[in-house]
Amino acid sequence: MPAYPIQEHKFDMLVVGAGGAGLRATFGLAQKGLKTACITKVFPTRSHTVAAQGGVAAALGNMGEDDWRYHFYDTVKGSDWLGDQDAIEYMCREAIPAIIELEHQGVPFSRTKDGRIYQRPFGGMTTKYGEGPAAQRTCAAADRTGHAILHTLYQQSLAHDAQFFVEFFALDLIMDSEGACRGVLALELETGQLHLFRAQGTVLATGGYGRAYFSATSAHTCTGDGNGMALRAGLGLQDMEFVQFHPTGIYGAGCLITEGVRGEGGILRNANGERFMERYAPSAKDLASRDVVSRSMTMEIREGRGVGEHKDHILLDLTHLGPEVIHEKLPGIAESARIFAGVDVEKEPIPVIPTVHYNMGGVPTNYHGEVVQLKDGNPDAVVPGLYAIGEAACVSVHGANRLGSNSLLDLVVFGRAVANRAAETIKPDAAQPDLPKDACDFSIARLDKLRNASGDTPTAVIRDRMQRAMQADAAVFRTQETLEEGVQRIREIHASFADVKVSDRSMIWNSDLVETLELDNLLGQALATIVCAENRTESRGAHARDDYPERDDTNWHKHSLCWVDADGNTRIDYRPVHMYTLTGEVDVVPPKKRVY
Repeated sequence: MPAYPIQEHKFDMLVVGAGGAGLRATFGLAQKGLKTACITKVFPTRSHTVAAQGGVAAALGNMGEDDWRYHFYDTVKGSDWLGDQDAIEYMCREAIPAIIELEHQGVPFSRTKDGRIYQRPFGGMTTKYGEGPAAQRTCAAADRTGHAILHTLYQQSLAHDAQFFVEFFALDLIMDSEGACRGVLALELETGQLHLFRAQGTVLATGGYGRAYFSATSAHTCTGDGNGMALRAGLGLQDMEFVQFHPTGIYGAGCLITEGVRGEGGILRNANGERFMERYAPSAKDLASRDVVSRSMTMEIREGRGVGEHKDHILLDLTHLGPEVIHEKLPGIAESARIFAGVDVEKEPIPVIPTVHYNMGGVPTNYHGEVVQLKDGNPDAVVPGLYAIGEAACVSVHGANRLGSNSLLDLVVFGRAVANRAAETIKPDAAQPDLPKDACDFSIARLDKLRNASGDTPTAVIRDRMQRAMQADAAVFRTQETLEEGVQRIREIHASFADVKVSDRSMIWNSDLVETLELDNLLGQALATIVCAENRTESRGAHARDDYPERDDTNWHKHSLCWVDADGNTRIDYRPVHMYTLTGEVDVVPPKKRVY
């Protein structure tokens, strides 16, 4: 094997990923006086959080009565009782100070006439523990909220002297013999130089893996690199079977149309012009939770009431809102519809279809953001030196189904939580023990093998097969038959990676190599997702099975854990759902039937 010289760096804390979660952690850690580095494969303001449109949930009560306990109840119900109620309490309670902090840090929220943060209604958000009217809880900066938050957090990180390593691709976690994480090996794309980042704590903020599917609202960079690194380090991933389909991706392009459109009064219509959501969710209608709306749309299409030549999509109608509302509240949506669907939203509806949008599963953590694993019978054993936040993590505040506008909240609250935890437990400039000489050997051997891979199948071909298999067999509706076929297909596709062909052998800006490394990460996650989906014989939240239409709390009220080894062998175990809260300020919500 040729020599790959390694440049070494030492920091107190290392953050991998510069989306909303990564930047909130980076800024928070630097603010606490810890020497912090953030490595990211794209420029920070190009991270996928920039695409988040609708808003961020917090019970501020600016537009009517609200309470964080109502938000807690809605989130537990939205999770279909798979969410950990201690973590959900933490998120909903901390939402209020976290959003006020964001405002003080400079996020340009839209305003009410009296100057407060503007809040819009969103699916599944109610008052009075589901008994009252819809809550206006989602704080918005027009329909570009993620963009506003991301830019503000990047500016604050720079202001607090965090160090950024931009266009660096993280290859693998460096773990010691005790199972503690000691840093990351990364590839600098511009020079081909390898960098070993050593740190007392490493934070995975690498986002979701939407690109395991053919049609996704995710950016092409959303390949779940942190989850892939965790699997290679021998860690299990949690609740991977729960993949959220956003009801309204633009038909054909997959580009997202925010739920904020329905929050502002947009209506879903079938081929007959009917507002069909009244049949499926009589009280919440178009603002039922995302899994309910996605399934309802799919039912309409399956029963022949779809729109268009192939009767394979639905219409989202904004024409009745009027130009004023569209210009003020939804300018980005009007632009997206014009560019990606060729539609003038003031005059005609937008063609939409449920599209992969969010991964509820990920690296299991507690509410401090510390990674936990099942060890010696302890389901909450902390992995020393390793944290995960945002879509890469499974805290689990979203359980089986995330409520809209809880994802930006998840990023901000748990990015902040990691900074607070590290400030309590990590001493600035503390000595770090030496690493063994062979600490990076596994990762370098893998890099060298893929760089020189001379099989017969190009990366793009394997990726396309994986994406189409996932789209066909692990979609909105699942049956034993489709899942068994899917598991077989994904196992074969995973095995075919041994025959991958990389044609560029260089080290500098080798996009062929980077896409192959990303595909390696995606394949492990695709396999975990479909194996766990076949294993879970019930319907819960986003995991809907035709052959097991009911939720089964007796057998399945538990988190799935899945390990995938280098040969594609999978192992499944379980963790209990936390049915307790952190304080006496809110009561545990016992499971009941979930209707909207």
